[in-house]
Amino acid sequence: MSVNRGNFTLNWGSFRERLTGIRDMGAIGYLAAIAMVAAATLVCNQARPYLSPVNMVMGYLLVVVLAALFLGRRPAMLSAFLGVLAFDFFFVPPRFSFSVEEKEYLMTFFALFTVGLVISSLVAQARERLDALKVRERQTTNLYHLSRDLAAATDTGALVKAAVEKIEQSIGGEVAVFLAREGELELAAGSEGFAPERARLEVAEWALRSRRMAGAGTDAHGSDPLTYVPLKALLETHGVLVLRLDEDDILHPEELHRLLNAYASQIAMALERLRLLRQAQETRILKERENLERALLNSISHDLRTPLTAITGALSAVLEEGDKLNTASRDELLQTAREEAARLNRFVGNLLDMTRLQAGVLQLKKEPCDVQDLVGTALATVEPRLAGIAVSVRLADELPLACLDFVLMLQVLVNLLDNALKHAAAGGELEVAARVVGERLEIGVADRGPGVPEADLARIFEKFYRTPVPEVVGGTGLGLSICRGIVEAHGGSIRAEQREGKGLRIVVEVPLGVAAEGRADEE
Repeated sequence: MSVNRGNFTLNWGSFRERLTGIRDMGAIGYLAAIAMVAAATLVCNQARPYLSPVNMVMGYLLVVVLAALFLGRRPAMLSAFLGVLAFDFFFVPPRFSFSVEEKEYLMTFFALFTVGLVISSLVAQARERLDALKVRERQTTNLYHLSRDLAAATDTGALVKAAVEKIEQSIGGEVAVFLAREGELELAAGSEGFAPERARLEVAEWALRSRRMAGAGTDAHGSDPLTYVPLKALLETHGVLVLRLDEDDILHPEELHRLLNAYASQIAMALERLRLLRQAQETRILKERENLERALLNSISHDLRTPLTAITGALSAVLEEGDKLNTASRDELLQTAREEAARLNRFVGNLLDMTRLQAGVLQLKKEPCDVQDLVGTALATVEPRLAGIAVSVRLADELPLACLDFVLMLQVLVNLLDNALKHAAAGGELEVAARVVGERLEIGVADRGPGVPEADLARIFEKFYRTPVPEVVGGTGLGLSICRGIVEAHGGSIRAEQREGKGLRIVVEVPLGVAAEGRADEE
């Protein structure tokens, strides 16, 4: 069957044929039925001396079955009709004539034709059911492959590209996926060279708003040569699937529309999954940001209030009770105020340094530095807090000059010493060591405190992270994070490791730079 539409001639059933792999043979099927009847006649003629004419009916019934099985219902009916004529003409006396001497053969003709029609009908129905099962199987396989590829897609671009490829393979034609972004449709992916013109997008937008199929083969905008399928999720329409199908496909709409809707549902659900995943990620990031801000506020409120309270109390006591205080008490209060002011200054400095690191505006001023001078200056900075702490300094012999930003690396060592002092109890010990490993300078600061759980070694360099060890004195959780930022800015690395027995060692490695080469040349 064919239908003319404009300048196109549309043939019935090509969509089903593409899904099942079985083509309607058309005129070839009828010719094949005629050939099979002729072949059966030749075989029966060879067997005529050995068989009675009635037994030859079985040969023609076999032809009917084969025709119904391989050629279709109509060629099988033709073979039944031709079988009756051939049997009458060639084998029923008088031969080579359609006249019948014995009237009982009329019943044979009727039975042959009737049985042939019934057999052809039953076999054709079985074949059609088999074709329908093949259609369902192929559709299920295509949907499985599509859902598998969509599930593997991690972003929208990969998802729509996989959708276009699978639909091209299973349905044919040209495919494009338009996604709704800020109320407008944008082309996300499509077949090569297929980009519907702007006028066609009006129909696509109608399909998006109405959540209904439109275009060729549908009731809405049926004159449009393209087919538009909305990508409908549960509460949202994500876009429109646009197809330019083969002309004969739109005349077989029931199975085609069912398959297109199934494809569109799969794509819409995958897009919905990505949308929900992005929302979940944004929610997680927002929650982490809120936690970070809460930690920052708690840290600032605590670490600002504590030294300010001490400073205010000490100065108030000096001002209000100055005449009643002896010199030692007054000096002790002023010393407390100075130490707390220095602590507050370090805290504010850490905040400013962290802001500079996050903003990416930290600029290094590298110059040849003496490692021994760097370590000595750092120890001198924290000397007021070393009372009762044994400090061991182990520097390798003939350490070369290192190309570093002295001020920033000094801050790194001070922060590491400050962290070690928090862990070291009264009467404890600290160890500062420096050596050259290959082309890198390695500086380690170690203590004999309670240490850090193995699972938390990598986290101690995160912002605002504080170890869960209860003996540790509280802090802002910024010092080690700042150390990592400064060290990485030098092209180095920082790590923490457990000491034998107990304690923690933090190791900094930075490239020696051109300063070491210059020292070597001088020697």
